[in-house]
Amino acid sequence: MEEKEPLTTELPTEEQNAPATEPETTPVSELDGLKADLAEQKDKYLRLMAEFENFRRRTAKERIDLIQTASKEVIVSLLEVLDDCDRAEKQLNASEDIALQKEGIQLVFNKVRSTLHAKGVVAMESMHQDFDVEKHEAITEVPAPNEALKGKVIDEISKGYLLNDKIIRFAKVVVGK
Repeated sequence: MEEKEPLTTELPTEEQNAPATEPETTPVSELDGLKADLAEQKDKYLRLMAEFENFRRRTAKERIDLIQTASKEVIVSLLEVLDDCDRAEKQLNASEDIALQKEGIQLVFNKVRSTLHAKGVVAMESMHQDFDVEKHEAITEVPAPNEALKGKVIDEISKGYLLNDKIIRFAKVVVGK
């Protein structure tokens, strides 16, 4: 007969019972990986913030440049009018003909108005209009000469102006009460 193996009462050790697993990563190498990821993210963040700061500075500089040169076009067009004023002044000193002087000055005034109108500046109509606090600045109130002029503009001290349909100066007016 065959001999049977004797029964042993030894229990298997923990090493024999443990399932086969991959070698564990050490906490130190995992921490190093997280630190590297953090450093990479921090670098990306700093670069993005620097890029944004450069963008902000560049747009602020462009905006300042635009504001400083925005009026250049208007000023250049008004220089022609200034030249006309200089010529009119010479004529005033040289000529004694009042009608001719008046006509020359009127031409200069018309040129100023047309130049400003071409740039979008328009005078507001205020006379005999209803008083509107959005467009008018009341200097004083006087008794209205008739009932129809109560609450309306009776006199205009200084004209109001619009630039591209936006008020740039309120009209200073006298209102009837």
